[in-house]
Amino acid sequence: MNGMNSMSDVTTMEKRERIRLERIDGDRNRIEEASSLIVWFDTAGLSTPNDCEGMLERVINLDYTGAVLYPDNLTALAPILPARMLKVLHVQHSADLERLKSMPQAGQAFIVASPDAQVLEKAAAMGLKTCYRAYVDDGASLHQSIQEGVRHAFLMIRFRDPTNIPLELVIASLQATHTVLIKEINSPTDVDDAIVTLGVMEVGAEGVMFSPRSHEALSEFVSRLGRLNCSLVQIDVATLVRSTPIGMGYRSCIDTSTLFSPTEGILVGSTSQGGLLCCPEVFFLPYMELRPFRVNAGAVHSYVYNFGNRTDYMSELRAGSPVMLVDRSGNARRASVGRMKTEVRPLRLIEAEFQTGERVNVIMQDDWHVRIFSDEAKPLNITELRPGDKVLGHVAKPGRHVGIKVDEHIIET
Repeated sequence: MNGMNSMSDVTTMEKRERIRLERIDGDRNRIEEASSLIVWFDTAGLSTPNDCEGMLERVINLDYTGAVLYPDNLTALAPILPARMLKVLHVQHSADLERLKSMPQAGQAFIVASPDAQVLEKAAAMGLKTCYRAYVDDGASLHQSIQEGVRHAFLMIRFRDPTNIPLELVIASLQATHTVLIKEINSPTDVDDAIVTLGVMEVGAEGVMFSPRSHEALSEFVSRLGRLNCSLVQIDVATLVRSTPIGMGYRSCIDTSTLFSPTEGILVGSTSQGGLLCCPEVFFLPYMELRPFRVNAGAVHSYVYNFGNRTDYMSELRAGSPVMLVDRSGNARRASVGRMKTEVRPLRLIEAEFQTGERVNVIMQDDWHVRIFSDEAKPLNITELRPGDKVLGHVAKPGRHVGIKVDEHIIET
């Protein structure tokens, strides 16, 4: 009987391992084009990587970008977190900050989260980034969370009530700040709340902390998160009205961590009312190898159009920054910057007009091998552009502040 039990135990273990590997492989397929949204996982109640049927081991292979640890599981769990994930230590008492000194580099890679402002003040004095962790159950606690949250790199809020109105108020209050907003999802099974929150957050905040304790809930979240990554951008045909050299200046190539398809590009413009669809280097060039991860995107002052009706200046993009890839039909997906390559080059101004009368322009490197898309999604070498040529682009309402759409009268030329 003992031999039979041992054989049965081995079979059960093999089955669990096979299921575990199948889950990880399936997850990787679903998130191949990973979101740049911030998604954190709370390790409260977990003491080893194997707890909850290896939940944390699976999470670190997913699109999660950070994990919240605690003094009682710091030593056991911190070493398994990959370098790409933010490590957040929740601290109730100042004395617990001492635990970070045993971590590599004395814990300088950690973010300290706490509901206690004095604890965070001490952490900041140690040179650590801080996260104010708040619970909101009325108007007073909402305003207090905003007032204290803007003093820190991150503001993590848990709301008592199921409405998103207070979340929207926080988003509006933080738009002109550098504080990153994270909403903590109350229930580990409420996938709907996590996904809806990320939809709300597209207008100005960055992420959620959703911490399922069942593989079924985690699988559903991963699947729906993958669908959330897809979006649609209005792409229209414009007519070229001007193309002229303007002399030397700085331009940047955007090297992404993905590969473009032959109909995808990046929307770039010199003004906030829109831009043109710039080609990646996926088409034949006689004098150089293809670089299907790159768009020679334009002068450093340019707007790069992104998700959530936001823009980034070309000069602001860094390795790891999120960017939006758009195809000829307006289908958009997320990618990450691998590196920015900025050099002094001859520049050319390209201006185009849409049927509705809006004019947009883009300044790009003045070289034959740099291209934008025609109305048929074919590459047009910019040195061969002529007035009347049809190109693809995007029209946006003008007026932005730190990359966020604002309702104000503005004229850009």
